[in-house]
Amino acid sequence: MPEAYLGLGSNIGNRESYLRAAVKLLKANNSIDVKKISGVYESSPLGYTNQRAFLNAVVEIETSFSPADLFKVCRLIEEFLKRKRDIKWGPRTIDIDILLFGNEEISTPSLTIPHSEMTKRNFVLAPLLEIAPHLKLPNGDQIADYLVVLPAGGIERKGNLVI
Repeated sequence: MPEAYLGLGSNIGNRESYLRAAVKLLKANNSIDVKKISGVYESSPLGYTNQRAFLNAVVEIETSFSPADLFKVCRLIEEFLKRKRDIKWGPRTIDIDILLFGNEEISTPSLTIPHSEMTKRNFVLAPLLEIAPHLKLPNGDQIADYLVVLPAGGIERKGNLVI
């Protein structure tokens, strides 16, 4: 089964419970095997900044889904957990992004893999490197090389996500 990495984020209500619920729903799917879960990181919002800080985590999975089908499952989980899409980069109960899917490179109107913004976001790279320190992009670039050039700060490790 292909290996994939998912980025999770929440900044509404009990943020950690939404992260936990998303992981539980991923685990409950017979076509997804959750392998690793990063620690939880708190970060300031980007884009639309008039909102609460986010809690973020990264999950490593193996799946028999295609990238498109995994995207649909992630959207269904977001809908189940009452995700609203009122404001671009706005508050949300849960956000689930496919960061990487094996060595696939996909660019469609609805899905881009590797995630188009992941190398610019320390709240994605730090938890990703925590669970996969030697991970490379499909083009061969080391993920760690992107984190060292980003401005320091803006995120804080808060602990582990207990499922």
